[in-house]
Amino acid sequence: MLMPKRVKYRKAQRGRMKGVAVRGSTLAFGDYGLKALEPGWVSNRQIEAARVSLARSLKRGGKIWIRVFPDKPVTKKPAETRMGKGKGNPEFWVAVVKPGRILYEMEGVTEVEARESFRLAGQKLGIATKCVTRTRG
Repeated sequence: MLMPKRVKYRKAQRGRMKGVAVRGSTLAFGDYGLKALEPGWVSNRQIEAARVSLARSLKRGGKIWIRVFPDKPVTKKPAETRMGKGKGNPEFWVAVVKPGRILYEMEGVTEVEARESFRLAGQKLGIATKCVTRTRG
């Protein structure tokens, strides 16, 4: 599971997801990419599930890059706990994703294979995605 080795602060505030992604919105490594269409949190489990789905569908062909990293801790309070008594403990990690962000990249496969792989991987994520292709020239 992806998570930071160490962080400066154990707990983080929720924040807002205004606007579109400025960084990480173009293909940098591969020929095909999976692009986010809506804002949201993608958990470390979702990132790993989509990665496994991509790897399985490629059958040891091609190369995959993961372009997001879960560096935001999400806290939860125990079930049936009264209000107050401070903030809960960190339970899992998420990556903050804005529309336009490239989540995964891939090369060394045909476009049909890439689209089908990204379709399957996109179902593992909690946000709407689409497959994008590098424009040559």
